[in-house]
Amino acid sequence: MMKLEGRSRRSRLAMGALLLGAGVGASGPPASAQETYRMTGSSLAVYNLAGRVEVVRGSGSQVVVTVTRGGADADRLEVEVGEVRGRESLRVIYPSNQIVYPSGGRGQRAELRVRSDGTFGSGSGGERVTIRGSGRGLEAHADLRIEVPDGKDLAVHLAAGNTEARGIRGDLLVDTGSGGVTVEGVTGNLTVDTGSGTVRVGNVEGDVLVDTGSGSVTVEGVRGESLVVDTGSGSVQGSDLSAGSVRVDTGSGTVILTAVASPDVSVDTGSGSVELDLTRDVDRLDVDTGSGSVTVRFSSDVGADLEVETGSGRIDVDFPVELRVMRRDHIEGRLGDGAGRIRIGTGSGRVRLTRG
Repeated sequence: MMKLEGRSRRSRLAMGALLLGAGVGASGPPASAQETYRMTGSSLAVYNLAGRVEVVRGSGSQVVVTVTRGGADADRLEVEVGEVRGRESLRVIYPSNQIVYPSGGRGQRAELRVRSDGTFGSGSGGERVTIRGSGRGLEAHADLRIEVPDGKDLAVHLAAGNTEARGIRGDLLVDTGSGGVTVEGVTGNLTVDTGSGTVRVGNVEGDVLVDTGSGSVTVEGVRGESLVVDTGSGSVQGSDLSAGSVRVDTGSGTVILTAVASPDVSVDTGSGSVELDLTRDVDRLDVDTGSGSVTVRFSSDVGADLEVETGSGRIDVDFPVELRVMRRDHIEGRLGDGAGRIRIGTGSGRVRLTRG
């Protein structure tokens, strides 16, 4: 069993008031009851082991969290609010180290360490907790709706379940163990970190970092200084990307990026084809794939020192190049004014360079 310690008097009083307001006894609110919590401060965090999370734009000065319990053992969950390591934090406490969350799927299994205050993630310590889609254990989860006023810095930590965020004006971190993440319409810096699950990001004005162990990533409409996508396995698709630098790294999977306006682009995939559509001249372009074809469409004013190499496959260049070295599997030369640097390599596969 998880050891529950350090609950603030304010949190206990808040829970008591909610229970009385819902008209329930000491056993806690029924599964269908909704509880509302308010948090102050500019830097906040929410922790929950299982459930769905919805993050939306709010008003006023407080972050408002609506908690909806679910599962046969929902009344055993507790909610605590208070400062933890410098952040005002809401934590859903699960009084067991074996949790059953059927909505995650029968084959789901996740393990993590959870500290006694209900936090998990960065750092170490805590008791090992297992979350399963079926079997024996505490069958309980909490669905959260988080209303965030403008200018807040919010971190959402979820072990199992899907997360959706939209219309946020502030910095946002979404950290999940497993489950899909969809983020739309953020003005501020965005970080998405998930162990496994599909990630979709659209219309962000700010820096974007997406890190996933496995799962496809789609990114559209980004305006910022930095865009980084790192996935252990899974395809990456992007369009309408304008950033000071664009970095994509995947262990395996196809990478397709269209309408990219960036002077600094890097794509690295262990295996998978790469397609790039660049709408402006580049200072640096690096493309490296262990196996797979590479197609790059350049803007008409591209100028760079060029080097292309393939272990097996053709190299086709559809515009004039001042060649220094020309072999079937390796060319070096100059495009335009030669001011930038372009390096393209594939272990096996055709390389085609063309003007859009």
